Amino acid sequence: MKNVMVITDNVYLLKQFRALIKRLDLNAWFEFRSSPGKADNSLMQVHELSYINLKEEWQEVVQSYDLVISIHCKQIFPAEMVRAVKCINVHPGLNPYNRGWYPQVFSIINSLPWGATIHEIDEKLDHGDIIIQEEMELHAWDTSLSAYNRVLDKEIQLLEKVLPQIVDGDYTTMKIPDEGNVNLKKDFKKLSLLDLNEKVTMKEAIDRLRALSHSGYNNAFFRDDYGNKVYVLLKLKKSTD
Repeated sequence: MKNVMVITDNVYLLKQFRALIKRLDLNAWFEFRSSPGKADNSLMQVHELSYINLKEEWQEVVQSYDLVISIHCKQIFPAEMVRAVKCINVHPGLNPYNRGWYPQVFSIINSLPWGATIHEIDEKLDHGDIIIQEEMELHAWDTSLSAYNRVLDKEIQLLEKVLPQIVDGDYTTMKIPDEGNVNLKKDFKKLSLLDLNEKVTMKEAIDRLRALSHSGYNNAFFRDDYGNKVYVLLKLKKSTD
């Protein structure tokens, strides 16, 4: 029986993954962890997760586990760890497009393909060999939140197809076709500041605002004449006519 560590900072995916492994009845023992300061502390306590700092504790992981699965874990996996133990990532983007932070945000803005990818982790960000992926459509009425919610369910669907093979170590991969592009947290922060004097088309303005609209988070903002920060949240609704 394999020892598998699952690291996630997303409560919805945690619940769905736990339900999935019960349905699949896998020959493995799973331990669930989260990242310090990343997940909702109260919810993590309810779901009995302990925290792990991979930068400091990666040697313990290598010694104790046969497989590590990242499901929206915000931590960078140390190079020494990914060389010593098999690590798999569940990623809400279509590698190699918009690798890194918030793929749905950048796909809305730059019109690059988007979807879900399950891949091996190597020493680069969202870069390892692809196990399975599926492209998804971004609708004109999608915001960051609606797109993100849809990709979560797609990730679980893909996991259901390949998780038994991943646990058994019996799966095929394909090489990432090219380096694609990478977006970092600093790129997202740069997007969030709106210049009221910037000249853009209406489409560019709507795309940027819907890409930054994620209910529960203050993303897009501008500063008024007094220096106050004013947040902007765009709401879109598809016509039923």
